[in-house]
Amino acid sequence: MSKVIHYAVLLLLLAGVLVYWWMKPPTLNPITDPRAAEALALVQTHRAAGYPTILQAFNERARIQEARKLGLRLGEWQVIKQDEQRYEVRIYMREQGTTQWFERDFIWHVDLATKRVNAASLPADGLMPEGPESGRPSRPPGDAPPFPPTM
Repeated sequence: MSKVIHYAVLLLLLAGVLVYWWMKPPTLNPITDPRAAEALALVQTHRAAGYPTILQAFNERARIQEARKLGLRLGEWQVIKQDEQRYEVRIYMREQGTTQWFERDFIWHVDLATKRVNAASLPADGLMPEGPESGRPSRPPGDAPPFPPTM
């Protein structure tokens, strides 16, 4: 009877692992797919509002939160293949404010054929620089960039 219970638990554990592996989102490992690595590099090195690159904006946000002794959790960079030339790049950020936690999903669409990076979520759009083609009113000179927000 004891062996049957042990085998049943082992079988349930194995089934759970298989279901998890089958249901997880189809993200690509940028290390193994050179096109996914190129899409990730295009996003991370893209110019950000108030910072030289998007990656530097995230690093600066982490430094500011640490200096304020507030928590910050950055998720892993994820690259999802849309089709042969288009990829979606995502990162999740959870940061502690003065009274509550804020969660943001930054999502960009990358077209490798044109090397174009487009924001696909509001937090990502707030991080992107404003340009003449954006259709948004430009920020008055001397205004602070929208990222990192002051709390």
